[in-house]
Amino acid sequence: MTFAVCVFCSASESVDPRYLKLAEEVGTALAARGWTLVSGGEHVSMMGAVAAAARAGGAQTVGIVSNSLLYRADRDCDRLIVTSSVAARKQQMTVAADAFLALPGGLGTCDEIFSAWTERVVGAHAKPIVLLDPDDHFGGLLDWLADAGARGFVREHYLTAVRHVRSVADALDSCAQRLPAAT
Repeated sequence: MTFAVCVFCSASESVDPRYLKLAEEVGTALAARGWTLVSGGEHVSMMGAVAAAARAGGAQTVGIVSNSLLYRADRDCDRLIVTSSVAARKQQMTVAADAFLALPGGLGTCDEIFSAWTERVVGAHAKPIVLLDPDDHFGGLLDWLADAGARGFVREHYLTAVRHVRSVADALDSCAQRLPAAT
């Protein structure tokens, strides 16, 4: 399999259309690099848009969906993996990916980011984690984390284990760069 990027993003059907365009841009750019897309395996909203754009550009797509979300599964994936739980889904996504790229999203996206980040911090993997944030969607979260660091709850080098970028090109370039271990 080629270099695989797991994209975390929203499956909410009420997001602003600009986020669907961002997801499409990411899918197109992944395909242009010849990379494989790993996603949460749903056909809706940003998740569906990134996968459809990646396939339209010739990329392979791997969808990993839990049984509880099977009714929303992206049946057009080149490979659809069904897991028994959301926790198993995240584990499979970690195994399948060479890098993680988070687009704006909500609770599920944050859960995926923090799972990948925590696993990186404890040494379970050394894969890049990138937040693509063209409009400061993650600003409040990053401010809170910086404050948690200042209060001694998060080590500084753990905070730098995640890259925060504004453009799709910077995001993909960051996905391709290995980082030193966070531990």
